Amino acid sequence: MTFRKKRAFHFGGASWLLLCAMADGAQAQTTPPSSTQLPEITVTAPSPIVRRKPVPSRTPARVARAAPGQNRERAAEPQPALVAAAPQQGVLPVVTDQFATVTVVPNEEIRRQGTAQLGDLLFSKPGITGSSFAPGASSRPVIRGLDVNRVGIIENGTNAGGASDLGEDHFVPVDPLATNQVEVIRGPAAMRYGSTSIGGVVSATNNRIPDALPTCAAAPFQTYGLPAKAPLASAGPPSCVTVETRTAVSSVDRGVDGGILLDAGGGNFAVHADAYGRKSSDYSIPGYPYLFDQTRPVNGRQPNSAMQADGASIGGSYIFSGGFIGAAITQNDTLYRIPGIDGADHQTRIDARQTKFTAKGEYRPDAAAIDAVRFWAGATDYKHNEIGLADPTDLSTLGVRQTFTNKEQEGRVEVQMTPFNARFAAVTTAFGLQAGHQELTAPSPDDPTSPLNGLFDPNKNNRVAGYVFNEFKFTDSTKAQIAGRIEHVSLSGTTPAFIPELFDLNVDPAAIGPATPRNLNFTPKSASIGLIQDLPGQLVASITAQYVERAPKPAELFSRGGHDATGTFDIGNPNLGIETAKTIEIGLRKATGPFRFEATAYYTKFNGFIYRRLTGNTCEDVACVSPADPAAPLELNQAIYSQRDATFRGGEFQSQLDIGPLNGGIWGIENQFDVVRATFSDGTNVPRIPPVRVGGGLFWRDSNWLTRINLLHAFAQNDIAPIGETPTAGYNLLKAEVSYRTKLDPTWFGAREMTVGLVGNNLLNENIRNSVSYTKDQVLMPGIGVRAFANLKF
Repeated sequence: MTFRKKRAFHFGGASWLLLCAMADGAQAQTTPPSSTQLPEITVTAPSPIVRRKPVPSRTPARVARAAPGQNRERAAEPQPALVAAAPQQGVLPVVTDQFATVTVVPNEEIRRQGTAQLGDLLFSKPGITGSSFAPGASSRPVIRGLDVNRVGIIENGTNAGGASDLGEDHFVPVDPLATNQVEVIRGPAAMRYGSTSIGGVVSATNNRIPDALPTCAAAPFQTYGLPAKAPLASAGPPSCVTVETRTAVSSVDRGVDGGILLDAGGGNFAVHADAYGRKSSDYSIPGYPYLFDQTRPVNGRQPNSAMQADGASIGGSYIFSGGFIGAAITQNDTLYRIPGIDGADHQTRIDARQTKFTAKGEYRPDAAAIDAVRFWAGATDYKHNEIGLADPTDLSTLGVRQTFTNKEQEGRVEVQMTPFNARFAAVTTAFGLQAGHQELTAPSPDDPTSPLNGLFDPNKNNRVAGYVFNEFKFTDSTKAQIAGRIEHVSLSGTTPAFIPELFDLNVDPAAIGPATPRNLNFTPKSASIGLIQDLPGQLVASITAQYVERAPKPAELFSRGGHDATGTFDIGNPNLGIETAKTIEIGLRKATGPFRFEATAYYTKFNGFIYRRLTGNTCEDVACVSPADPAAPLELNQAIYSQRDATFRGGEFQSQLDIGPLNGGIWGIENQFDVVRATFSDGTNVPRIPPVRVGGGLFWRDSNWLTRINLLHAFAQNDIAPIGETPTAGYNLLKAEVSYRTKLDPTWFGAREMTVGLVGNNLLNENIRNSVSYTKDQVLMPGIGVRAFANLKF
């Protein structure tokens, strides 16, 4: 049976189950809730300090503190075993125990949204959007107007790898089909992952390296759909195997996707395996995509926007009384097309492959001073070929036009000390050491011997860092944090003797010399301080201040060639210095009760903000390259990496209000708002900044059903850069969804739990252009579409 047939079988069964579930909805065994039961939010990425929680009398804590001289066994996740009703879907997750806003996308929401890229998954979250270079195939998260070199992406604690930070047309090699939870970390906690995370960190987690044994015992719904964990008894629990299938079809792109996840355990060993695949055609659009060229046939679909992807992973862990250690190997493959005029004319596509090895572990020694020792390690081998026609009129010229490779290794070790009483506060300290090596290549597709030798080929990046986080618990309601980080970055590469200032003067190209090797070293330093204060009415307030230095990235230093993704000829500047960001952020949050909300305001002052500066010239106007390589495309806009002071300020708000009971469930309203304003020191606008957005909607839910309708309005973006950027029209994005979740009799196909549903997107079928996308004037977001999904647990 082919993979496609398997997916069709799963969805056919899911459709039948959905009809049965709707027919039996009145007979579902649910307890009409008198108030919303809020699931506990467990975040894994924000801080190296893991706070211990009290151990319930009937449910052991995941990492329980043992009495001196006793073994510490890895125990189960806290389960809602003492309540009658299961936690409901669609509850707004608000994290109140962190020093800055953490956006959490739980498992059940990921399953409902079903996107292929993290940027698409987070597109409508307050303060976040996606780059949307190729919707559904290539979209990287943009946080508060910051992207690529200021937003980190990690999976299970290690760098996601790939080349998405080197070009907006490159995909993010983390597929939501195999992801259980996504967290967006802002503020001081992002320093844990490096200075290139000024904007924030997007952390995806899954069970590819198990940290506990699975259990097959029937239990209430787990928090956010996370699999249940069982304590490791001295004799070892019985063997157990659980399976989950995730399938969906979508109308807008005639897409189909499916995945299967397997977890098994016995004795001291736990293993995990998963495999997934997705395929879609050119997606439907509501109007004509090309703003400035009305002569091309389109036929109702975005030309050259199809994609397909697949992946698989296998991992295992050894779990012992003091912790665990495990490893996994993952393969990601994708082939997707690049929409836009040039992409359609040249049939441009990217064929990418990534092999990634990861390992992590935790040890809790029976010692008075050390609470836990944790480590993460990863190695990535990534390569993609950019394929297209050299001559649009000659189909025989199809071939590889550019190749990118990324070989990267990294490791991180953290030691969390046992809290001690410093009289004025209980102090918890965690130390960390991080190191990594990266080698990037992008050789010239036409002449590897050229003095330019590709976009930025080759370059190496070595980095080592140490950091410390200190938390002070003054009282149960007042906590503070002081953290610092110092790192050393060594970069080596070659760059032509470009003199960026000369390009603005339109000088003789003979002034440009040959390529020369460069070895650059930077020592960025960062620090932060934060305060959390519990207030009356279950409110939590926070204020943080941070100072972060960032070393330039290789692309900013060594670029020297055409970059089709951005339509620019990029000229790196080896004279760039350290970028500095000084931020203050205040927040007010409430996670319990019928009204839940979070509000955040921030102000960031950049000294030496590094950006790709368009000169207003094309390669026809001035010399983009040296005389040794005169064949640069004339249509490319000349761009030089430069530094200027800049200011970012803005805020985000989202809330959810349970109004009251209705037909055995709860109905209510929800809303959101976000704004970011970014200007240079002379008052001109930083390019590609998201617009002001405001949204709201209605919901109804009970222990089984969730229904929602939500409208997000984005205002027109007219605050644009003076060169090379066009205004973006506003839009209304209407979404609606209905889903049903229930327990099943395991004798019925062996499934013990089912979630099925329908999701409608862009129901007004509006022309939507994303202001942060380089291709917004040529690429529309998908039109009206419906997605049907089914998830079964066995």
